[in-house]
Amino acid sequence: MSKKVIVIGSGVAGLASAIRLQSAGYQVEIYEKGSKPGGKMNRIELDGGYTFDLGPSIVMMPEIYREIFEVCGRDPDDYIPMQKLDPIYRAYFSDIPDRPFDISSDMTKLTSTIESISEEDAAGFFQYMHDIYQKFMIAKHHILSRPFRKRSDFYNLPMLKKALKLKPYDTADKFVGRYIKDKRLRQMISFQTLYIGISPLTSPSFYTMIPMLQFLYGVWFIKGGMYTMALSMERLFKELGGVVHYGKDVQQIVIRNQKAEGIVVDGQNVFSDFVLCNADFPYAIKQLVQDKPAKGKFTDEKVDSMQYSCSCFLLYLGMDRKYEETDHVHNFIFNEDLDRNLKDIFDGKKLTNASFYVYIASKADASMAPEGKDGLYILMPVSNAAESDYEWNEETVAYYRGYILSELKKIRGFENVENEIVTETHITPLDFKTKFNAHNGAAFGLQPILKQSNHYRPQSKASHCENLYFTGSSTHPGAGVPIVLLSAKIAAQELIQDDTGEPFDYSVK
Repeated sequence: MSKKVIVIGSGVAGLASAIRLQSAGYQVEIYEKGSKPGGKMNRIELDGGYTFDLGPSIVMMPEIYREIFEVCGRDPDDYIPMQKLDPIYRAYFSDIPDRPFDISSDMTKLTSTIESISEEDAAGFFQYMHDIYQKFMIAKHHILSRPFRKRSDFYNLPMLKKALKLKPYDTADKFVGRYIKDKRLRQMISFQTLYIGISPLTSPSFYTMIPMLQFLYGVWFIKGGMYTMALSMERLFKELGGVVHYGKDVQQIVIRNQKAEGIVVDGQNVFSDFVLCNADFPYAIKQLVQDKPAKGKFTDEKVDSMQYSCSCFLLYLGMDRKYEETDHVHNFIFNEDLDRNLKDIFDGKKLTNASFYVYIASKADASMAPEGKDGLYILMPVSNAAESDYEWNEETVAYYRGYILSELKKIRGFENVENEIVTETHITPLDFKTKFNAHNGAAFGLQPILKQSNHYRPQSKASHCENLYFTGSSTHPGAGVPIVLLSAKIAAQELIQDDTGEPFDYSVK
């Protein structure tokens, strides 16, 4: 009889690890407190036929998305049909809103755009690409795809040689500044560390690989939006024989003698051979792991003292027209005073100079809005709920909504945007906290500062409890959908290794 694994939560990493384990011969059951799969990779539907992705929206590194289907012998195109976007995004700058830049992953077009922004920086830009590509290859092969269960997994000569090549003590902002002087070009590159919830002013430099991945490998769109990925993973999991229990809010992980034996849900014990937890790690270790010795070093005090990512304010607007002035799915509106914007986010200040992102999925898939209409998904990075020195209430929502719409009005085609809204809703950091158990409402989990990255970050295998595993954005290797999918792969491999006694080869070559 196959061994039973309970997976807590059907977020991206929960679904992906459940698929891998079910495919490997385990009997896997997912317990999800919500009514549908995906966690933050979810969907919002508004009256009139407007459909929005709730959270993640940019598909990078598509081969990692595809791998979860390929490993089960399925054709990913049958589940997540993708198209490559070109340009990958349009960049607007608040001081020159009538002169946007289209950023392409076609090298000829990209070179022309870089030269049009700053010809003097073109050579530096390609030197940055060369150097960050080398760092990415080290991270890809030696860090992102393996666990650090023991100190010696990191503190050994071959690994330390690799790690030092990443120049870990450099910040993203300083690193980019060595190659590029033009303010706008630097903003377009360094800003993107906010994809994983950290400021480029404090982020380790190797996270500037994010824009490089877009430039070299492109950005993709999944038909139906990102939520198609969540639905397709649920479909695959069920096809493999997996079971999902919705509306089941897990209260506790059952631990006896520092060994996980199941969960408590609806006041009842449900037993299993292994527990794999996809709830946000800080929430899980504080609330679900109630056995103190099993927490290891992650005491409640330690969890509260750790540094958390920023959060997001999101507006979802159903519009009564189509915006023919732009045909771009992804649009970034950069405030000219980005440094102040970044500082205010992480100092907890109410933002007066803010950059934000506009995602118009209906440009790539017309079915996501009524015929002849568009839906606007607008994301603004803001402080998490614990750090903000202001309350999230109706007044705050109205303030940020007003700011966003007034900035949008400066862009050609959006001059009358406020009067073109027919339906809307929003999400604040408090929603991330209540709906997704995100500690402090931090949308991306633990902040990936150096002392919370790699071997310092919570690992898949619980350090002081047998048969218990964690996965998701607050665990190694970190946040962002492709990286979270790697977290799921590591968690599944770790569990199988412990069960079978057959180690994976994570050796550094």
